[in-house]
Amino acid sequence: METTTALSFKQQIKQGIPTELPAPKKYDTSINHAPKRKEILTGEEKKLAIENALRYFEPQHHEVLAKEFLQELNDYGRIYMYRFRPDYEMKARPVNEYPGKSEQAKAIMLMIQNNLDYAVAQHPHELITYGGNGGVFSNWAQYLLTMKYLSEMTDKQTLVMYSGHPMGLFPSHKDAPRVVVTNGMMIPNYSQPDDWEKFNALGVTQYGQMTAGSYMYIGPQGIVHGTTITVLNGFRKIGKEPKGNLFVTSGLGGMSGAQPKAGNIAGCVTVCAEVNPKITQVRLDQGWIDEKITDLDKLAERVKEAKAAKETVSIAYLGNVVEVWEKFDQENIQIDLGSDQTSLHNPWAGGYYPVDQSFEESNEMMANNPELFKEKVQETLRRHAKAINKHTEKGTYFFDYGNAFLLEASRAGADVMNPTPTLGREFKYPSYVQDIMGPMCFDYGFGPFRWVCASGKPEDLAKTDAIACRVLEKIMKESPKEIQQQMADNIQWIKGAQENKLVVGSQARILYADAEGRMKIAKAFNKAIKKGIIGPVVLGRDHHDVSGTDSPYRETSNIYDGSRFTADMAIHNVIGDSFRGATWVSIHNGGGVGWGEVINGGFGMVLDGSKDAGRRLKSMLFWDVNNGISRRSWARNEEAMFAIKRAMETEKKLKVTVPNLVDKKLLSEL
Repeated sequence: METTTALSFKQQIKQGIPTELPAPKKYDTSINHAPKRKEILTGEEKKLAIENALRYFEPQHHEVLAKEFLQELNDYGRIYMYRFRPDYEMKARPVNEYPGKSEQAKAIMLMIQNNLDYAVAQHPHELITYGGNGGVFSNWAQYLLTMKYLSEMTDKQTLVMYSGHPMGLFPSHKDAPRVVVTNGMMIPNYSQPDDWEKFNALGVTQYGQMTAGSYMYIGPQGIVHGTTITVLNGFRKIGKEPKGNLFVTSGLGGMSGAQPKAGNIAGCVTVCAEVNPKITQVRLDQGWIDEKITDLDKLAERVKEAKAAKETVSIAYLGNVVEVWEKFDQENIQIDLGSDQTSLHNPWAGGYYPVDQSFEESNEMMANNPELFKEKVQETLRRHAKAINKHTEKGTYFFDYGNAFLLEASRAGADVMNPTPTLGREFKYPSYVQDIMGPMCFDYGFGPFRWVCASGKPEDLAKTDAIACRVLEKIMKESPKEIQQQMADNIQWIKGAQENKLVVGSQARILYADAEGRMKIAKAFNKAIKKGIIGPVVLGRDHHDVSGTDSPYRETSNIYDGSRFTADMAIHNVIGDSFRGATWVSIHNGGGVGWGEVINGGFGMVLDGSKDAGRRLKSMLFWDVNNGISRRSWARNEEAMFAIKRAMETEKKLKVTVPNLVDKKLLSEL
């Protein structure tokens, strides 16, 4: 039989797991790799993990692979099956370059490869897209088999994905999802951090993050937009212009790497600390940061100069953010906005690093002395919070950026608790959803709508930008005053999208739109596809949205009726999307705030210019947004009550239970 290197790209996809073993691959030290996971399996469990991994391969290969997989397990804490990593370039190709019988399946292959593109993925060889542990798959056999199934699929089959494992193709029908994805859906009592470590090492579940395991990540552009809106509205909240004012945060990895770019678009001075030299250099090379500084004294002087000159500049500090907060306090540098976007959902496995020790020392301690590493992380969190508190006493507006900073700091005993707590306001500082994104965007139905031009042509992306802009400008003329600011911000964003050079990987775009905007933009795209003006388009969104996610410390942190710890909304969202026409759907345990802390769902929808696509987009997008507005309205959120009443006026078939409000005076007398 031919070896994989002699086969074309299409042949390799259709081959799946090769029957002959490919040559072992050298560990590429030039690639940003996942840290070694801690030793958690017993001797018996290691044997079980190897037996589980060998299920993918014919028995004649088991003797060779068993030893190899044991070595990987000992060296990295996981079985990645590096030998089976494809030789072809990992990137989103034009949709017509994929083999297959279903155009929808080809589009999904495109999206999977985009999530693993070296320019997009945080740890591409470990199949991790972002967040330190947000996996598309757990090993390369799963990737190969999934792509093979997709190349064979018809529009009357559905691929079932169990936490990275392709269970198989099942008969369905053309309106059913082509793929249904679940990630990390544990029995509730088994969602502690060590449960993830154990069951992931066994190869039986994975952490899909949000858009990593649902094939909808579009590089840091997705969060650039959300962060731009957050920073702009953060400055509005404190009555300051971004110009000449300072935003301090940390993290330059998969999602957090967007922060300095967003700061530049907003127009402020941004300082973003990062301990990993490789990812810092990547962001500098990509132009997502303007300058890199390694010396605290030089950083302080540079920031004073930038503030005085009212520069728009983003500066990466290669080091720990705690040092920055402390240094700026000593130098009396006013921080106007402060946050953090390290991966604190994953605090013991590379999501957050201790101060006063090197990156390399931390990685070694993490793998070989995890208990001491945990102690050092918690010491750092206490010190981090103490430094932040000093600045907030001087007028800094600090917000939790949905990365579980306040939650983990509180668990470490840091001074972050509200001295006079109320339900939903247990911490000193708000979540950015509570004060900014919730009332200003999600409650009105505005969230991160995104699309990918499956042709791979930059000119198609430019055309879709223009179409979307025209649609939004037309809608804005008749929009109520309550959402004029949201409309204006997004029109400004889309007009500047090309010049801001936001594309990393696929030809993708994001903007915040409500149900009306999403449906009308999608309808205009479908019409343009039918006319041959553009090629097929993949619609999607971040799970961080109006309806997609139940997360008590982030997406649903501004729900105050006691239901923020329930997950009915996310589950209903994915069920409803499934039978209303989504091309693929996903539901995950985990996400940006941690394993066991959130349930989140997403979708993908392929537009091909057909009547079927037009029917599906209207049905599904309307539900996908208004499900969440309904829940937010029932929680008595004023903006959501306004939005759902407006939706019922527009769609007469919509009948939503609206809450009757209780006089607070009556309650106070009880």
